[in-house]
Amino acid sequence: MAGATLVVSLITSALTFWAVNTIQMDARLNDTRFARDLGLLLAANVAPLVNEADRTELARFSYSFYQSTSSVRYMLYADENGDIFFGIPFSEASVQSSLTLRRRMQLPEGYAQNTDRPLVRQHLTPVGEVTDVFVPLNYNGQHLGVLALGINPNPTVVASSHLTRDVTIAVFVSIWVMVILGAVFNALTITQPIKELVVGVKNIAAGNFNQRIDLPLGGELGELIYSFNDMAERLESYEEQNIEELTAEKAKLETLVSTIADGAILLDSDMHAVLVNPTARRIFGWDNQALDGENILGHFPAPVRVQLTRPLFQAVKGDSEAMEFRVPITEPSHRTLRILLNTVLDQAKENVKGLAITVQDITREVALNEAKAQFISNVSHELRTPLFNIKSFIETLHEYGEDLSDGERKEFLETANHETDRLTRLVNDVLDLSRLESSRQYQLEAVDIIQPIEQTLRTHRLNARDKQIELLQDVEPDLPPVFGNYDLLLQVFSNLVGNALKFTESGGQVMLRAHQIVPSGDGPGEDGYIRVEICDTGIGIAPEDQQAIFDRFFRVENRVHTLEGTGLGLSIVKNIIEKHNSQVHLVSEVGIGTTFWFDVAAYRPDAIEVLAKDATHHEVEGKDLAIAAISPSSPDTSPLAPKADQN
Repeated sequence: MAGATLVVSLITSALTFWAVNTIQMDARLNDTRFARDLGLLLAANVAPLVNEADRTELARFSYSFYQSTSSVRYMLYADENGDIFFGIPFSEASVQSSLTLRRRMQLPEGYAQNTDRPLVRQHLTPVGEVTDVFVPLNYNGQHLGVLALGINPNPTVVASSHLTRDVTIAVFVSIWVMVILGAVFNALTITQPIKELVVGVKNIAAGNFNQRIDLPLGGELGELIYSFNDMAERLESYEEQNIEELTAEKAKLETLVSTIADGAILLDSDMHAVLVNPTARRIFGWDNQALDGENILGHFPAPVRVQLTRPLFQAVKGDSEAMEFRVPITEPSHRTLRILLNTVLDQAKENVKGLAITVQDITREVALNEAKAQFISNVSHELRTPLFNIKSFIETLHEYGEDLSDGERKEFLETANHETDRLTRLVNDVLDLSRLESSRQYQLEAVDIIQPIEQTLRTHRLNARDKQIELLQDVEPDLPPVFGNYDLLLQVFSNLVGNALKFTESGGQVMLRAHQIVPSGDGPGEDGYIRVEICDTGIGIAPEDQQAIFDRFFRVENRVHTLEGTGLGLSIVKNIIEKHNSQVHLVSEVGIGTTFWFDVAAYRPDAIEVLAKDATHHEVEGKDLAIAAISPSSPDTSPLAPKADQN
């Protein structure tokens, strides 16, 4: 607005001054013509008087002419030499003392002799502009001198010109006064509210939704300010609601992250820790360390730091998105970790905002994989050996059967039958474990525990005799039936007794015990449980192997490099006992012997469910069966001795 006003005012002023200048030029031109004509007229009348040197008449005529013409400022007469001899208002005495007029008139050289035309000029005086007219005085071809007239400008034109100039200046000043007043008004009523609105919008954009504008304005600006305040209030309400929702979601996510089984570490783009869940702290031993805002690289164990340093820097630069590592560590314990590294990108999927590290403890998985690999190797060997033997003996019988004696043919057939049984046992072990680990339900009923015990002893007695091992039993008389499955219990006894015979040297002992445990107090389970123990004086199991002895494919002979087997027998036992709502336990010492024991609920038709449930809660200290101080040579302390007091 100020710029437009300035342009309009300048154009108007320029046009006005141009008009004033044009008027003044026209006035000067008119004054020049008037002065020339007046000078020629006066010169024609006074030339005869000057020629006759009649200065009295010249003075009278000139004074009369001066009085009758208001526009004449002065009248001067000079002779042919330029000396002034008469002037109005002028006298010789005043000329002699005057500081403003000179006695001699200075004109161009030869001016009067060479022309009869007047010379006209304008000059400024303290009282205004004056038009000077110099007219040569010639009479009958004789040059007599020069007449000089001073003509005042036309007062009407001057007044009009001055009025126009004053009006123009007044208009120009008025316009700028209005511009200044308008600017002040604009600053007070428009600019200031707009500035407040601009500041408010910037604050809103910066997230300060508490911003309000309090200006007492009406009209459109007032409506705009009201709408702005309403918008800010709504945004503030939305922000509070969003913060509550985000806080709730954050709490959910933090709870989820803190409860997941895998370790989770969230880093910013500078690799400073933002979130570390309890699992990651436990894996790396950071339970008592404050990690928030710390560079995580300095806290990793050395093997992890060596493995992750370069990939972390690459991920921060955006050179990779997802990487996986498998790192063995020794501190705080021997473990194998799987570490997944993923980048967190912004919404545009262009810039890296952080890094997400997932840590999984795969120690058990690695051990199981090793056990599976060993199992596959063992099974391959176990399958190949009997198959090769069966094939060899059958081919021999087929090709050379007529050349063999009856005893040799019988021996070959017995060997093939033995290898077939061996192959069948291997396949049955795998199938049994698969069935037990499925969701198949087994029928539990009353089982006389002495029957599967005696059948097991009959089955393994020949094997024990061949190995010169004493196979004994210690079964409490009149045991009540147990709540179980006959075939499954028979398999448990067979596996445990078979293992005991396998790992017991010649001259050792294996005993199978069974006795009743009656809990104190009355109730539906007052008949209690039947505890079964299988004790041997074998090689024993090292403490570090006792936790894994019931895992699939794990074999003690893997460590001692002796006997063959699939590593499934004890895993089958564990699953069968769990099907009976109980648990199998062991107490062992290397070089002394091993005792496996478990409880089976006594059968009661009116409290089957109660007994089955209580069986899982019944546990006694294994110290009664501790064999750390047991020696096979001392029958009173041997694991094969009669059972201790179990109350």
